[in-house]
Amino acid sequence: MSLIYKVAGAVLALLVLALLGLAVAISHDSTCESNAAGTAVSNPFKAIVYHCYGSPEVLQLAEVEKPVPADNEMLVKVEAASVNPLDWHYMRGSPYIMRLVSGIGAPSDVRIGVDYAGVVEEVGKDVSRFQPGDAVFGGSNGAFGEYVIAREAGSVTAKPPQVSFEQAAAVPIAAITALQALRDKANLQPGQKVLINGASGGVGTFAVQIAKAMGAEVTGVSSGRNAEMVLGIGADHVIDYKQVDFTEAGQRYDVIIDNVGNHPLLAVRRALTDDGLLVIIGGSSGDWIGPLKGPIKAMVLSPFVSQRFESFTAQLNQQDLAYLADLMAQGKVTPVIDRVYPLAEVPAAISYSEEGHARGKIIVTVPTI
Repeated sequence: MSLIYKVAGAVLALLVLALLGLAVAISHDSTCESNAAGTAVSNPFKAIVYHCYGSPEVLQLAEVEKPVPADNEMLVKVEAASVNPLDWHYMRGSPYIMRLVSGIGAPSDVRIGVDYAGVVEEVGKDVSRFQPGDAVFGGSNGAFGEYVIAREAGSVTAKPPQVSFEQAAAVPIAAITALQALRDKANLQPGQKVLINGASGGVGTFAVQIAKAMGAEVTGVSSGRNAEMVLGIGADHVIDYKQVDFTEAGQRYDVIIDNVGNHPLLAVRRALTDDGLLVIIGGSSGDWIGPLKGPIKAMVLSPFVSQRFESFTAQLNQQDLAYLADLMAQGKVTPVIDRVYPLAEVPAAISYSEEGHARGKIIVTVPTI
């Protein structure tokens, strides 16, 4: 028996050492100098790149090789892009666990940015739905640059003529997150009461409008200075979080979309109906698991309460982008834009995003070549 214990102890010790080694590896930041060696560029264009994790200062405007689309791809000239929290999570490599995907020590892909809108410049031989000159918007790695590659069957769709490039670029991640939270996770029905915590932010401004388009009674939680804007995009009621704690206000909601994560789950329960649903989108930051703290707590608590707690990661796709394009064309959804920065000032745009006070979306415009 003692031999079994010794073997088990040795295995456990090895497992602990392996986990510690992995923790050290993924939390290590390589220096920018050791990753900055460049190669000759024969067909250059300008893009924001980063060779190491860190603050916005690691972002640089540089010349990179212009990509050539594969048979099922197209080259899009970017007119505008938008900033998302995802961008600065990639920039900082935080939470550390995401480095298993983005690169250990340094980013494996030096391009950054996802949301874009632009004009198709070149298509592969198998592309039939789009042609040069088409105005499109969608999500693709490296959106903070003059060009991106988009797959014909990927997360890209036609831009409505009445929607500007800046407005279209605001849509992909934030609007799809709001749509999938309300439609797929909450199964929101006409007449239900929904509360949007963080109603003035990127996801929140879309969630308010989409919930109204779905026939819900919408309450937005924001600061007092943003109350008029939140009412203007369709909210029926607004709660100033500086004056009233919605978890103690006595109102109960069928659905709560939480973009902030600034209340304990047990407190949020008080604002839900007995069979209500909380969808967790935003949450606390941190180097290791960061925004995963809320979902983990929700998973632990859910079996013991009547309400449901859900979290998810939005999936960009062509069908939902087309649906959102139609909502914009009908005037049911209008992107809210806070500030506009030129491409060279992406570091400043991301710094502003990290402050967490943007009203709607932050846009990056790309100058015409």
